Amino acid sequence: MLSVELLERAAALLRTGRLVAFPTETVYGLGANALDAAAVAKIFLAKGRPSTSPLIVHVDSIAMARTLVRRWPDTAEALAARFWPGPLTLVLEKELIVPDIVTAGLPTVAIRMPAHSVALALIKACGLPLAAPSANRFTALSPTTAEHVRKSLGGAIDLILDGGATTVGIESTVLSLVADRPVLLRPGMTSRASIEDCIGPIEIVSTSADAGAAHASPGMHRRHYSPVTPVHLVSAGTPFAQGRGAYLWLYSPGLHSPASAAKSVQMPATPDAYAAVLYGVLHDIDASGFDWIAIENVPETPEWSAIADRLRRAAAL
Repeated sequence: MLSVELLERAAALLRTGRLVAFPTETVYGLGANALDAAAVAKIFLAKGRPSTSPLIVHVDSIAMARTLVRRWPDTAEALAARFWPGPLTLVLEKELIVPDIVTAGLPTVAIRMPAHSVALALIKACGLPLAAPSANRFTALSPTTAEHVRKSLGGAIDLILDGGATTVGIESTVLSLVADRPVLLRPGMTSRASIEDCIGPIEIVSTSADAGAAHASPGMHRRHYSPVTPVHLVSAGTPFAQGRGAYLWLYSPGLHSPASAAKSVQMPATPDAYAAVLYGVLHDIDASGFDWIAIENVPETPEWSAIADRLRRAAAL
């Protein structure tokens, strides 16, 4: 846990419209006072993020969440009771106090309570909901350590709180509760099955977003979560392009990796463990000057759907 003095310094910066990067259990977020449009505009500028991409607002309690929405349905109450704090974002009708810049002009706002002691302590210290997308350049590889944030956005941030490596490793599940039937907008490590076990059947939206239009959820661009090094998804042992590359594999033995691969990495065989290390592995490879990254396809099962989504977008498929 960080010192009280450092948290108070961060809280003071946020209250005066500055930017603070902080850890959550998913990835590091770039935070600003969600109720201050001018402060939120600095997030878009720092990230190079288009105004059509809404932000997630982080809260430290259900009580704070309810101040941001017009209606708090029974489904929200049930989901928050079961999954908060945790990697589940709920999309609800927003109150007027939430600036339009936060929501890409949409009448809805995305809210979650992070499961990280630093994030919760920071929100409590400043007494404000925090708009906080991932602390990296837009569509680039998300940061899972403070060092990743420094390399990507260090000069554009007033303070970076270092809470160590994240544990979940990929972004939250996003679920809209605006329509009569809940809609899954972005898969994450809070699974569809666990959500349906809590509130009943949900629908799944198309995973791509129209260019130029406001997006229903963050993370809906065709290319997203991407290293600088080109990413290719391959079947186990598939021959691949020449050059100095890296190969991430699940089930094929290392000797079956592409002959031209200079680096071979066996990834964990369970979804939770794979997600926890994925971005860290890609950051390390990206910093090593390879010509390509070949990633073995993950299983086509519900448990792997969030990871498959991130890999498809990293490869811009």
